[in-house]
Amino acid sequence: MKEKKTKSGMSRIFELATGHKRLLAVSGVLAALAAIASFVPYVAVYYIIRDVISVYPEFTKLNIDSVLGYGMIAVIGIASDVILFFGSSICAHLAAFGTQYKLKTVLTEHIAKIPLGFHFNIGSGRFRKVLNQDIEQMENFIAHTYPDMVAAFVAPAALLAVLFVFDWRFGLAAFIAVIAAFGIQMIAMGSSNSQLMSKLQKNTADMTEATVEYVRGMPVLKAFGQTAHSFKQLRGAITAYTKFMLTYTLKWKNSTASFMALINNIYLFLIPVGILIGKGTKDYNDFLLNFIFYLLLAPAMASVLHKFLYVSSSSMRVSGGVESFDEIMALPELVEIERGKKPDDATVSFQNVSFSYSGDDNLALSDVSFTARAGEVTAIVGTSGGGKSTIAHLIPRFWDVSRGRICIGDADIREMTEQDLMRQVSFVFQDVYLFNQSVRDNIKIGFPEASDEEVKEAAKAACCDEFIANLPNGYDTVLGEGGIHLSGGEAQRISIARAIIRNTPVLVLDEATAFADPENERLIQTALRRLMEGRTVIIIAHRLGSIKDADNILVMNEGKLVESGTHSALLQTNGVYSDMWTRYTQSLEWGIGKETVIS
Repeated sequence: MKEKKTKSGMSRIFELATGHKRLLAVSGVLAALAAIASFVPYVAVYYIIRDVISVYPEFTKLNIDSVLGYGMIAVIGIASDVILFFGSSICAHLAAFGTQYKLKTVLTEHIAKIPLGFHFNIGSGRFRKVLNQDIEQMENFIAHTYPDMVAAFVAPAALLAVLFVFDWRFGLAAFIAVIAAFGIQMIAMGSSNSQLMSKLQKNTADMTEATVEYVRGMPVLKAFGQTAHSFKQLRGAITAYTKFMLTYTLKWKNSTASFMALINNIYLFLIPVGILIGKGTKDYNDFLLNFIFYLLLAPAMASVLHKFLYVSSSSMRVSGGVESFDEIMALPELVEIERGKKPDDATVSFQNVSFSYSGDDNLALSDVSFTARAGEVTAIVGTSGGGKSTIAHLIPRFWDVSRGRICIGDADIREMTEQDLMRQVSFVFQDVYLFNQSVRDNIKIGFPEASDEEVKEAAKAACCDEFIANLPNGYDTVLGEGGIHLSGGEAQRISIARAIIRNTPVLVLDEATAFADPENERLIQTALRRLMEGRTVIIIAHRLGSIKDADNILVMNEGKLVESGTHSALLQTNGVYSDMWTRYTQSLEWGIGKETVIS
């Protein structure tokens, strides 16, 4: 389910937490009651001071029962504050955990449905920041900041009542200090604050993305003796973040210092007022009572206003995270239909297909048409950037074509459900990603319902069974960061086993043996021959020698299909393929100590 944005800022957070409104309402009421209860002890202290001053200096006349009674009221107020706020926190945490689960689920489902191109354009670091950091901030806001926010708004109202009920003159003096403090903050905040928070989010996201890329590229950087300082993207991101944070901090330096000075020294406003009132008072007992009470109340006022400042800054930070979340959720999903068309056979055809990654006139494919017949092997060759991999990525709808159509059988792939399309096509790419799971789970990643027997049969067909048997826990051995690391050839055979167990009629193969050693190449070729039997196979070829026997060879150049035919037929044309073949055969003759001139 896609979240529809109708609000922004703080109200947007509560819109995202729609399913937990009752819990939030209860949490808010309890937090408000807790805020009111927090002032009960101060009122009790006021009456205790009144009783003490009224008998001064004859303290033996002090009504101990009355003092104890007010003391008990103070204890009850403190206990009520703790219990009520604890209840508010419990409700807020339940709502926060539910909202966090919902948002992470919605976001991951949405990410899976957007075109793969957005993943490349935006970067995994930005997705990771939103999925982890930003949603965690929202969860933290609902669980912790929300009860504090309610208390931060209710407490000043209760405080205001206390200030003006007992002596409006002292209350007015304290109120002037509070208004001055907040006035300074509001002036400093101005209209540029939302822009600053957006810049903060962007700088944080850029640094996260650069850090992720740096960690992923660590083997390459180590191999070339590079450090984090020499990795320009990371260094630039950290420098930009540091400069921004310095600017951001300096912007708030004077206003924050002034705010803190005012709210922590409210008694400096009370003392001059007290002196003025004291000079003209006739009832010194009443004056002394109020003066002492307001001096004791000053730290409480500071505490309330500190919380208000904390809530305000937390709210500004989380608003930026909400904006980042909404930006990801606004990315368009591939159009999915509920009841799609089913293909009548496994023929794959491109019909006048044009495609641009950026959506403009810079075409990666231009008016490409061909047919990969069912049960035949179609190889795609060409120069780097010619459009070979783009063709492979368009077949499973990693992107939608800009013009034209791609069909499996008689069905346009855009008219097929995602589930039906995935039942038709399997992939074996050079870059194999192994999950931090068991060997068994890695093999059945595309077919979770597979039995153990089916997993073992697929592994045997992919020539995996021998090395799996030698692993510490066999099929239960965990792979990845916390487990066993396989060689490139072994990982490639796991990828082939994944395709075998799915048993789809169409196979897209990014030549898997391009960088394999001789022994692994032999095993991979054996596994591939088994996998390719009876299927429509589309091979992205990197070494021409491996596709001589293909039923049809497509030659791509600068996004256009320039030649097609069998190996022998293409050699006779003396065209692009013939030239590529000549260069390929010459490269095979190259060796250390030899010179081969390639014209």
